[in-house]
Amino acid sequence: MVKLADSDIATREVLEWTGVHLFHFHASSCSQKTRIALNFKKADWTSHEIVLPKNENMTPWYLGINPRGLVPVLVMDGEVHIESNDILTVLEQRLGGEPLIPEGMEGRVAELLRHEDDLHLDLRTLTFRFTQPRGRAPKSPEALAQYRAGGTGTVGGVADPNKQREIAFWEHIAEHGITDDAVRVSAGRFREALDDLDSALSSADYVLGSKLSVVDIAWFIYVNRLIRCTYPVAKLHPAVMRWFERLRELPQFAPEIRVPPDVQAATEENHRKQAAAGESLCDVTGF
Repeated sequence: MVKLADSDIATREVLEWTGVHLFHFHASSCSQKTRIALNFKKADWTSHEIVLPKNENMTPWYLGINPRGLVPVLVMDGEVHIESNDILTVLEQRLGGEPLIPEGMEGRVAELLRHEDDLHLDLRTLTFRFTQPRGRAPKSPEALAQYRAGGTGTVGGVADPNKQREIAFWEHIAEHGITDDAVRVSAGRFREALDDLDSALSSADYVLGSKLSVVDIAWFIYVNRLIRCTYPVAKLHPAVMRWFERLRELPQFAPEIRVPPDVQAATEENHRKQAAAGESLCDVTGF
């Protein structure tokens, strides 16, 4: 679990906060799953939206809360937790409401969430190529310089390599764009993972069997994003699609994946242009 040490936190005011506070962005996949979990917990919480397209996550103030500059961040009674799957576990341990980690399956849930998290950069790769256009360099050199300089650079009191991984990702995109080869690799990883998920869901209502869990929440958000990237979930993974369609009607899920009309219009126009040019996700991957 990634809970920040006192020495990691430069924006000291949050250490005095009481209650449940979530820093998040409405379209962030990791933010969406934490908000869904909070909906199930029926918890009172304070919202702090960090607008990623405006690089608000790269300001000195925010980097003083999360040295990695990512969302979401949970601040609960002065404790700071910065990884979304860890946040799901903390909410399960500390809040009431509907149980989302079956008793006795804590280890299996942690394993499955690690597998899901390993695909995060693959999801980002597909998102930045196949949703609304963002340009070749979504993060300017100035924003990256601010990001590199901000925050303590430590997590758990030691130097954190994750921030350099983030910088390397943005610099690579700025230089090379998101190539067809990168798309094929990332989409291939998802196809393999969703084949396994499809097998599990062909004989069960939920990923772990008869009860909904945080694993369903995490994978629901990934499947939602893949659909928005035109990944052919219904064609390749029909059991996953039936599960997804059932979950997205639930009141805990539906509000968190709504898309503003202007963003939806930009995405659809991007899809039309890509299809006309033979550059859609299915064109590139052969799916």
